[in-house]
Amino acid sequence: MFSRTESFSQYIRLYPVVSFFLATNIIIYILTILPGIGNIILALGVGNNGLISEGQWWRLFTPMFLHFGFMHILFNMFCLFVFGPELEKVAGRLRFLTIYMLAGLFGDVATFFLYDANYTHVGASGAIYGIFGAFGALVHYTKKVLPQLRQVILPIIVISIVMTFLQPGINVTAHIAGLIVGFLIGLSYFHPKRIANWRKAKR
Repeated sequence: MFSRTESFSQYIRLYPVVSFFLATNIIIYILTILPGIGNIILALGVGNNGLISEGQWWRLFTPMFLHFGFMHILFNMFCLFVFGPELEKVAGRLRFLTIYMLAGLFGDVATFFLYDANYTHVGASGAIYGIFGAFGALVHYTKKVLPQLRQVILPIIVISIVMTFLQPGINVTAHIAGLIVGFLIGLSYFHPKRIANWRKAKR
C-alpha cells in the first residue's frame, strides 16, 4: 500500500499535488542553503510570533515550505513521498490539497496563539501530521473492512506522537494541531461512497 514502485514520470503523473509539494519544498530548501539569498528567504519566511503580531500574516503560511537542516527536510519529504500518494489517490487532488494546507496552516496558527512572541519555527511537519490524521479518519471508517490499513497506520501515528514529545526542539503544537485538523477534515471527506470507490480501484 505504501511501497512506491512507480517510475519518476509515473509518480509525477499519478500524484501531481504531492509532486508539487515535494518539488517546492526541495527547491526552496536548496535556495535557503545558498550564500546570501538563503538568509534573505529565511528572514522573510520564518514563523516568528512577534512579527506575526505586528501584521506579517504571511508568516503563518511560509514556514510550511522552510526547513532548518538536511535531516529536517529529509524526514518530512520522506513521509510526504511515501504516505502522500495513497491519500491523494483516495481523497482526490483538491481534497488532498486542502488537508495538507489547512493542517499546516492551523498548526502555525495554533503555534502563534500558544507560544510567546519570541518563538520562531519552520517546517512542513504540521501538514505531514495532517496526512497522518486524515489516514486516522480513514481507519475509523474502514476498520472492519480494511484491517491491514489499521495495522499500518495506527502504529505510525502512535510512534509519531511519542517522538514529538521525546525529540528536543520540536514544535509540539504544530504537530498535534495538524494531526487533529487532518483527522477532522478526513472525517468529512471519507464518506462510504468514496471509500467503496477506492476499494474497487485497489483490486
